[in-house]
Amino acid sequence: MRKELLINENWLFRYHDGSETAVNIPHTWNNKDGQDGGDDYYRGTCVYEKNFPAPEHSENERVYLEFNGVNASAKVILNGAIVMTHDGGYSTFRTDITDHLLEENHMIVEVDNSKNDRVYPQKADFTFYGGIYRDVKLIIVNKYHFDLDHFGGRGIAVRPEVEGGAEDAAIWVRTWHNAESGKVEILLRDADGNIVGTGDDNDETIVIEKAHLWHGIVDPYLYYCEATLFMDGEPVDRVGCHFGVRSFKIDAQRGFFLNGKEYPLRGVCRHQDWKGIGNAITKEHHDTDMEIIREIGANTIRLAHYQHDQYFYDLCDKYGMVVWAEIPYISEHMPNGRENTISQMKELLVQCYNHPSICVWGISNEITISTKNRKDMLENHRILNDLIHEMDPSRPTTLACYAMCAPFDSVGHLSDVVSWNLYLGWYTPFMWLNNIWVDYFHKRYPNRCLGYSEYGCECMPNLHSAHPHRGDQTEEYQCKYNEYMLNFFEKRPFMWATHLWNMFDFAADARNQGGEPGMNHKGLVTFDRKIKKDSFYLYKAWWSKDPFVYIAGRRYVDRTEKKTVVKVYSNCPEVTLYVNGEKFATQTGSRVFTFRVPIKGNVKLEAVSGDHRDEINIRKVSIANPAYKLAKKIAGGGNWT
Repeated sequence: MRKELLINENWLFRYHDGSETAVNIPHTWNNKDGQDGGDDYYRGTCVYEKNFPAPEHSENERVYLEFNGVNASAKVILNGAIVMTHDGGYSTFRTDITDHLLEENHMIVEVDNSKNDRVYPQKADFTFYGGIYRDVKLIIVNKYHFDLDHFGGRGIAVRPEVEGGAEDAAIWVRTWHNAESGKVEILLRDADGNIVGTGDDNDETIVIEKAHLWHGIVDPYLYYCEATLFMDGEPVDRVGCHFGVRSFKIDAQRGFFLNGKEYPLRGVCRHQDWKGIGNAITKEHHDTDMEIIREIGANTIRLAHYQHDQYFYDLCDKYGMVVWAEIPYISEHMPNGRENTISQMKELLVQCYNHPSICVWGISNEITISTKNRKDMLENHRILNDLIHEMDPSRPTTLACYAMCAPFDSVGHLSDVVSWNLYLGWYTPFMWLNNIWVDYFHKRYPNRCLGYSEYGCECMPNLHSAHPHRGDQTEEYQCKYNEYMLNFFEKRPFMWATHLWNMFDFAADARNQGGEPGMNHKGLVTFDRKIKKDSFYLYKAWWSKDPFVYIAGRRYVDRTEKKTVVKVYSNCPEVTLYVNGEKFATQTGSRVFTFRVPIKGNVKLEAVSGDHRDEINIRKVSIANPAYKLAKKIAGGGNWT
């Protein structure tokens, strides 16, 4: 049977200036990514080298070399021979290196994230890290094995089919292998390991009677499919994957349905990078991200703007997140990049096909920012749309339209469903423009499924105001904006999905906003995951069922007003506020509880609901704290475009 060996340790990294250092994988050379305003954000070619002994393998076995993420292009040289090249920074790629192996081996990996006109992404509001930032491994497998040579896949595809309710499910299982006379045995197991179905063909449909459905965050039940390849009666290779039995549909009037039941998709977008680490994150970082997203009660994640780590898709399966998965075909169409969009889409579909969490495939993001080569761009989209339907007829296509893309623009009508990136109330005045835009679209195109793929506003948790306004980047305006948006969505159940931009602050080398260059601060949580901004708890009050109370404004300590607004976010039905130990007022309501409190000197505020409580301290001052206000010269920010 196959064996996998990680070879992440003891690499030599050579920077473009010739300097060298010892590193372990995952690694990126852009972990600072220009955030100090300097010129350390290098895009170009750097080199990784490693010496390793040939793994133990017999004459009847093959050795594959696998990379799970190298950004953005890679050339792999083993013992002087180029064994593979790859364009695309977010997917798995591998090759058979058996015939190139020596007893002791020297490997060079040239990694290039430089600017070009053929590999996506090239223009976008996030940092293009360079490096080998996901695992590298050797796979030792029998010469007869499940396919390892097709777009980074594992040689197995599983597609459950069920029509709502607790009915029998037909599980289509397809395997690919190189053994002409080999036989395949399929076992389907439930979550307890019990066998619930068997098959013995490369292309098999197996029925699970009264299947236990995968029902999002409510009940993310997973089965397991195991495929074993036999030669002459002996097992020679085995692969497997979890899968979930679910059905879904998207309705233009009533939104998203899961297993025949209305299931409004309300969630967040996620970038994978961390402060000081970049994209070179570990499983522990992924676990932390998922834990934080689950805390607010989100039931969907748009994994932007590229293929994420398989481990995170696994977490989405496990915890019931409905996922929008996409490729980095973003911001600007490049005529020379068509082949790359096709290869990246094939890799995304082949590598992620079996994840029950994924319900839509994203074609592109904000592609109409640039109006060049429009005819070629439209053709590229039609090719990708048709490709997805051919490779996976079970999931619809979608795309994220740019805010300035008009409702009647043909781009917004190419995919099966569509969402818009609209920042009305942030990049433009007046939050009520959301009402006009969405209601017009829905009336004009009543049969078109519409969602929001992005909305949000910048927030620095050190900035505060008693009178928050658009552009001030205060914690209070982010709360004001998101309170409006959550009410707005609740009144429009026809919106099939809404994805907040963003769950976490992330690196964006072209930005200079909020007094911290190289960053996008629209997250509910800071880049280092240490501060959950006040809006985080607003969303938790809206979506989570775990009871809590939270007093907003804890970082807004110094206040000049005689009476100050105190907001309490809670999913409890009643909140009592105490001021310096004395009961001030009790309110019944929902999610946002607002009190106007006279303040003098130092004030202790305590909010209580049953066994749940929270407290903060504020104080009355005569002069406004200058640290709470962003300097005028950078208040506007200068958006990345």
